[in-house]
Amino acid sequence: MIERYSLPKISNIWQDEFKFKTMLDIEILTLEALARQGKVPHKSVANIRKKAKFNLKEIKKIEEKTQHDVVAFVTQVTQNIGADAKYFHFGLTSSDLLDTTLGVQLKAVSDILIDDLKKLSNSLAKKARKYKDMVCIGRTHGVHAEPTTFGLKLALWYDEVQRNIKRLELAKEEISVGKISGAVGTFANVGPEVEDYVCKKLGLKPAKISTQIIQRDIHAVFMARVAIVGSSLEKFATEIRHLQRTEVLEAEEPFGKGQKGSSAMPHKRNPVICERICGMSRILRGNSLAAMENIALWHERDISHSSVERVIIPDSTILLDYMLNKMIQVVDGLIVYPNNMLANLIKTRGLLFSQRVLLTLMDKGLPRMKAYDLVQRNAMQVWKENLDFRETLLKDRDVSKYLTRKDLDKIFDLDYYLRNVNKIFRRVGL
Repeated sequence: MIERYSLPKISNIWQDEFKFKTMLDIEILTLEALARQGKVPHKSVANIRKKAKFNLKEIKKIEEKTQHDVVAFVTQVTQNIGADAKYFHFGLTSSDLLDTTLGVQLKAVSDILIDDLKKLSNSLAKKARKYKDMVCIGRTHGVHAEPTTFGLKLALWYDEVQRNIKRLELAKEEISVGKISGAVGTFANVGPEVEDYVCKKLGLKPAKISTQIIQRDIHAVFMARVAIVGSSLEKFATEIRHLQRTEVLEAEEPFGKGQKGSSAMPHKRNPVICERICGMSRILRGNSLAAMENIALWHERDISHSSVERVIIPDSTILLDYMLNKMIQVVDGLIVYPNNMLANLIKTRGLLFSQRVLLTLMDKGLPRMKAYDLVQRNAMQVWKENLDFRETLLKDRDVSKYLTRKDLDKIFDLDYYLRNVNKIFRRVGL
């Protein structure tokens, strides 16, 4: 079940109260612009600003009959205005309100999501510095490869979060757009100067060109970037899930007092938050695909995109906010097992040094493939017979022709692999 702690902040932006309040602001700003042009009396604008109110229940009641939310909104608001109601919604089409309102909403939720990412960035930076020198085994294909540090894993995530911050900042810039251009975007009844005025007051850019709507490639890009952020979170969560496996147990998501892992097995401590994040990322990617399907519409506009957006955009932004807050919780409370990292590091009995043995043999003059075959032969013997790799090499006459015990002492040195960790941290700004 999704906790409510993170939802009110972002979900309020998608409530009807916020939507209709923004629509009313757009209507009044349009009238102000028209009054500046002398097309509407200033006195009428002042009267409308004073009397224009909306009632959500009444709008819903009217909409049941009209089957049109903007008509219901205009009808309900103008009931209270009197004779000046003739100026309300003058020269506008529904999408002037809806798309410009959507621009305001998406700008607002972008600020929340960017703030979430910055908080996650701070959490990762703190943990990365703490475990910068904590040696652990690196894995490729799920198999032990060479040593790395747990701090480098976290620094990698930190760097990816920086890219995602930039992605959402760019998405915010692109999506912060409005339009007041009329039924097919020609400004037939309200000029571009009105659009410029309204958008400036709302902190939006006017669309350079539009039809009845702002073009949906803009929204698709926003949704794709939301999905990419979700996919990054899935990547982090998947790593933690593996590290929490009983056979590995190098790190574990927090497990609260009184928390239960299984209805049947009291010993269970499952990575449920990380699994949840992985599952939710699939929803974000699916919604992103739906946003791409919305790009192709008939002529100057059809309504097929509208019903989709009313689901996917609020759902994805609320969901990503939740996922980010949960990942912050996981990172802040991450349980790390250094002793298990060291135990896993030596599990292959020295095989992690195989590349250094290979390169040293090559330095001694052996052709690469001959050196490779020599090292692999000994490595396979270690796998099969549970031997110590270093001792196996010492006993191999073909290897001992080139490598002394002193050479192997130098090769089997963990510090060699960690000598550039500080440089990497500086490169990512840690």
